[in-house]
Amino acid sequence: MTGEIFTMSRLPHRSLITAALITAVALTGCSNPRDDVRLTLCKDMVTGELGTEPTWQGSEVQIRGYEDAVVRVRFATGAGEGRAECAYPHAKGEDTAVTLANPIEAYATSPSRMTLNGHNLTGSELARAVQRAMGKQGHEFLDRAKETLRGQ
Repeated sequence: MTGEIFTMSRLPHRSLITAALITAVALTGCSNPRDDVRLTLCKDMVTGELGTEPTWQGSEVQIRGYEDAVVRVRFATGAGEGRAECAYPHAKGEDTAVTLANPIEAYATSPSRMTLNGHNLTGSELARAVQRAMGKQGHEFLDRAKETLRGQ
């Protein structure tokens, strides 16, 4: 019986922590919730490859049926203007209600290729670019979560 009381008394504490974490995640969200994850990843890959945050001048996402979805971004740095393109393979075999409502959801969230200012990143270069971008996103998320939890 003592074990049951201890377990029950620990449950509200764990539930409170879980609720706080869920709230922090919900409040922090993405830095720009309007951007698709593929666009955000492509921009973060560009930033990682350049070594500095460029000034974004525009972007577009092109979807062509079951072919790769292509994200194109234009940017400027102190060295001039640039372009990048990230291709994401089609990931789902069948159309679902979700992919019919939002076709980009049918595509992978990790690129199969990237071109930066005319240079095609090779397999290992692409893997490092994705890894750097994901690390950047992880650090930004943790920073936003910490700020949110401090403010409560």
